[in-house]
Amino acid sequence: MTDAPADARPDPLRLVDIRDTPLDVTEVVDALGDDGAGGLTLFIGQVRDHDGGKGVTALDYSAHPTALERLEEVCRRVAAEHDVRGVAAVHRVGELRIGDLAVVVATTAAHRGDAFAASRALIDTLKAEVPIWKHQVFDDQSEEWVGTP
Repeated sequence: MTDAPADARPDPLRLVDIRDTPLDVTEVVDALGDDGAGGLTLFIGQVRDHDGGKGVTALDYSAHPTALERLEEVCRRVAAEHDVRGVAAVHRVGELRIGDLAVVVATTAAHRGDAFAASRALIDTLKAEVPIWKHQVFDDQSEEWVGTP
């Protein structure tokens, strides 16, 4: 067994999960603790009370069985493409209420610009590539699925 070089960085994936329990911002921030990071950027997506000019009365998220694997792939790609020290992404599934946290993503880097760019890439790529679908019910009783193939 060989030892890693002294300057080798640890795995940048600190927290990657999909869960049916409420999300905790402090858990995400704590997972990214790093004395070498000068910046931590955080994006919190929460359930809003409207979409497309209609009131939202109910919302749930469903995930494909491969969603966690895809989320990890996205996190690894973002870490490889940006000069980050840590990456975290947690998405909620199941029934959510207005104001509930749906997704929390964050990155750390030595400098703020890298952390901002990586966090933006992380949430945008997650939304585009991870098979998690949103089902909304509106106040006029119409329904919509978002993100389905």
